[in-house]
Amino acid sequence: MKVAFIGTGSMGSLLIEAFLRSGALHPNYICASNRSRQKADALANRHPGLRVTGSNAEAANGSQIVFLCVKPLDYPAVIEELSGVLDERQIVVSITSPVQIGMLEERLSSKIAKIIPSITHKALSGASLCIYGSRILPEDRLLLEQLMSSISIPVSIRETETRIASDIASCGPAFIAFFLQQWAEAASRQTGIGRAEALRLGAEMLHGTGKLLTEGGFTPEQLQRRVAVPGGVTAEGIAVLQSGLEHVFTGLIETTHRKYDEDLGKLNHLFGLQPVPGADAVEPD
Repeated sequence: MKVAFIGTGSMGSLLIEAFLRSGALHPNYICASNRSRQKADALANRHPGLRVTGSNAEAANGSQIVFLCVKPLDYPAVIEELSGVLDERQIVVSITSPVQIGMLEERLSSKIAKIIPSITHKALSGASLCIYGSRILPEDRLLLEQLMSSISIPVSIRETETRIASDIASCGPAFIAFFLQQWAEAASRQTGIGRAEALRLGAEMLHGTGKLLTEGGFTPEQLQRRVAVPGGVTAEGIAVLQSGLEHVFTGLIETTHRKYDEDLGKLNHLFGLQPVPGADAVEPD
């Protein structure tokens, strides 16, 4: 199965290397193109057999699956370049949340899906968010989910859930890393523990907590009750968090949705579309 990657920036290259590491794809069946040829050539040097081309159309031609890993505002130009090459048998996968499936189905004859990845796929983990267009057949969905299962847990969502699901699955690692960084720095300042040691302890704690919530049968509420003995240290700490974080997540969601709506408005303008009432918010990655 030949797979093309249009764009080998941060997420495009991460996906390629994750698929190769998992064994789901072989370098000989990957063709990549990128606006900056140097990035694509670096991938080819690390993975002999991977083919690089300076033409998006050449990369897509004959590929069963074409991953579009470019920035939202670059889509109109890329779609125009590919429209004369792609046919109804090929599957085009957009990894960019603001680009709506309807925008692509209107301009391409191919089957269209949107899959929002996460940096966690670098560790062959995390959730990938899967949204399918009207032309995707059951066998196409199975093919895509088998591929994504090699590096993640595919989760099917509605397109209107794209922004909030991306907040958690795709933006979430950065948010949690920021939380851990602030915690470790405060610990170092106030107690003298080394920052590196605090970060290592926190990272191991996150790894174990994730396993308890995904494999250990715990819900967040059960986990809190199990650790936070009434009147104990953990319970006192949770009280501080409840007070300090009361409005944080509401503000976080409002901010990411506002940015998504701005991006969606720009894309609607570029694609010559009217704003979609109630359309879900958007962002690159």
